Amino acid sequence: MKKIAIRKTSVFMLLFLLLVVSALTGCKSSKEVEKKSSGKDDGSLTLSYWVSNNRPDTLKDYNEMGAYKKLQEVTDVKVEFQHPASGEADQQFNLMMASGELPDVIERIWPSVPGGPEKYIKDKKIVRLNDYIDQHAPNLKKILEENPEWKKMISTDDGSIYSFPFLRQDEVNLTFFGPVLRKDWLDKLGLETPETIDEWHKVLTAFKEQDPNGNGEADEIPLLIDKDALTSNAFVGAFGITNGFYQVDSKVKYGPIQPEYKEFLTLMNKWYEEGLIDKEYVATDDNLKDAKVTNDQLGALMGYTGSSIMRYMQLKEGENPDFKLTGAQYPVFKKGEVPAFNLGENNYNGVGAAITTSNKNIEETVKWMDYKYGEEGFKLFNFGIEGESYEMIDGYPTYTEIVTDNPDGKSMSEGLAMYVPAGWSGPFIQAKEYAEQYTSMPEQQEAIEAWKKGSNERIMPMVSPTQEESSEYASIMNDIGTYKSEMINKFIMGEEPLSKFDDFVKTINSMGIDKATEIQQAALERYNKR
Repeated sequence: MKKIAIRKTSVFMLLFLLLVVSALTGCKSSKEVEKKSSGKDDGSLTLSYWVSNNRPDTLKDYNEMGAYKKLQEVTDVKVEFQHPASGEADQQFNLMMASGELPDVIERIWPSVPGGPEKYIKDKKIVRLNDYIDQHAPNLKKILEENPEWKKMISTDDGSIYSFPFLRQDEVNLTFFGPVLRKDWLDKLGLETPETIDEWHKVLTAFKEQDPNGNGEADEIPLLIDKDALTSNAFVGAFGITNGFYQVDSKVKYGPIQPEYKEFLTLMNKWYEEGLIDKEYVATDDNLKDAKVTNDQLGALMGYTGSSIMRYMQLKEGENPDFKLTGAQYPVFKKGEVPAFNLGENNYNGVGAAITTSNKNIEETVKWMDYKYGEEGFKLFNFGIEGESYEMIDGYPTYTEIVTDNPDGKSMSEGLAMYVPAGWSGPFIQAKEYAEQYTSMPEQQEAIEAWKKGSNERIMPMVSPTQEESSEYASIMNDIGTYKSEMINKFIMGEEPLSKFDDFVKTINSMGIDKATEIQQAALERYNKR
């Protein structure tokens, strides 16, 4: 009997141990599932991250970039980047939002989304970040407290902060685009860089008639504008208006229906008829533009400090050492006048990284994003890896030759892209030291000084229509934009006489421009009250 009792006790003990082990195993499995579903694995965090910004062709995705490689080492956060194909970003974004299958983070230009970013907060697609920034993002919080105007820019009319923003630190970061001319042609013909419309006419006429490329043929193209005449804002601005909405004493106006716009089109048509504007401007894409510059045909265009002045001068360095470009101020009518407009960029251009409501680790993601706004993250995303892509010289973060004079023949923009996104955008603050070094050529510096001139008092800030206004506004402006572009080209090329300008204005009025202007006016008033 005693032996039987002992056996029964042993069996019961064995069953009890099996139950305990089973229970413990079950608990462990539950935790593993929880970790997997939350994106965590062995204490690390994995984020899905969708980026609509253009990136260089040299990068397959951001994980190839030195800054993000180092960030993973420092934070132990892994990122699965998703990059939509060129031209498909908006379509993918809209499908993503409609499906509800969202990544953890979405980086894009947010103020332009249908309904504005506040709509996606109210629809519970992206997270309102104000409280999270207060509690878990000390670096960004400090920056916004020190720069209240930046906070105003990155907030909605309701006061919501919807993304970790791309911010540009200094005026030098905001000045990178304007009129560009062949300086060697100006010097050869004994001409000064033009400031007034009359001086531009004189220069362009000389480019056409005096064979500045010296090949004995009349093959020079004095000026290239783009097919929507948008880059000719440099000239339309001389009339005190823009190709879109602008403001005068806080009253919103639409440029193309103003009497001054007819004067602008008359000027462009006159120059076109005189052969001063490229006859093929409507069909000229970036590749054809490059060919016209490098074949010594093009005298003037609208361009950038990096992809135009620096790139073209580097491309021509060995072939034509005399090739030189310069920047001109935005034109005026009277010598000494301050241009009404220049590029007109704000410290915030709308790019930011929003956290979606699908993210199961919001606080951890906020902390990870905030790293970029601290001292180390600031250096990492502007300059890359110390000792590799930059060195500290007398307290100044200085790019090394792997960026500035790449041994594999990469351009500086390609060299930068191996390490940092400072050459385009992202959720960080773009350093003035980046801009200073990226525009260190004397010709670039000269251009920046010229392009900086301009009051920009009439520029519209980055306003946002409400969710209710957005659909109607988009519908109106999509139709007007298509019609406007078509008619502008016809007026410039003489396919439509300028005597029909009043009919053009009537048509735009009939398409609802008053309502669109009213929406912009309300948005401006809300912005001013932020």
